[in-house]
Amino acid sequence: MPGGASAAFFDLDRTLMSGSSGYFWARAAAGAGLMSRRQLASDAYENVLFRLRGSTDEGTRKVSQRVGDMLTGKRVVDFARLGPQVLAGVLPRLYPQMLAIAWDHQDAGRRVFIATAASQDTADMVAHVLGFDGAVGTGLEEVDGVYTGRLSGPMAYREGKAQAVALVAEREGIDLAQSWAYSDSESDLPMLRAVGHPVAVNPDGPLLRVAREEGWEVVRLDRLGGRLKMAGALAAAAALGAAGRRLAPMR
Repeated sequence: MPGGASAAFFDLDRTLMSGSSGYFWARAAAGAGLMSRRQLASDAYENVLFRLRGSTDEGTRKVSQRVGDMLTGKRVVDFARLGPQVLAGVLPRLYPQMLAIAWDHQDAGRRVFIATAASQDTADMVAHVLGFDGAVGTGLEEVDGVYTGRLSGPMAYREGKAQAVALVAEREGIDLAQSWAYSDSESDLPMLRAVGHPVAVNPDGPLLRVAREEGWEVVRLDRLGGRLKMAGALAAAAALGAAGRRLAPMR
């Protein structure tokens, strides 16, 4: 809405936090018996890959399919009760610098939102704890308190995320041309290009090239030491995956 208020939209994984919030849902779900150790091993491996290289369309599709299969027929309340354990994993991995940027936007009178492909419930929970003004996430369909395994609308990924942000802007009277967006991934180019002030945070290679070409601000928070540790963790996650496959027939 031209002439409206400005806002700031923050991607969650690898932007507000190191790694993937989805992994901590998977770990909590496995601990509660809602998913198998084999599934957890797969998510651990994907989380390490994500931290090293960022998101890919194929990886996102696979995760979405796996989550849908895992949720089908499960009670919504059982996953809602995992919230404290999920937060225990997510909160220590938030970047203090990014929180400071977000809160500076609020102090300047701008509304601050999380915009993530993660579930709407996850986005709402983290936004509430951080004192943000709202969140955009991917809705999960439920019937009579049970997940169907389907989405309740478009996935908040690529154009879907940009569309969801545009809907929030229209509803809240926000002028996107006067607003900010922060992301690590080339997949968020539709959202970044929808605002007047795009910022690349820990950008993957394709996003970094675009940011340099178009003169966008770039913020780097990851350190080489952390990436070397993650390379070691990749080998450990691969070993865990092999163990999960060996143990699977014993479930």
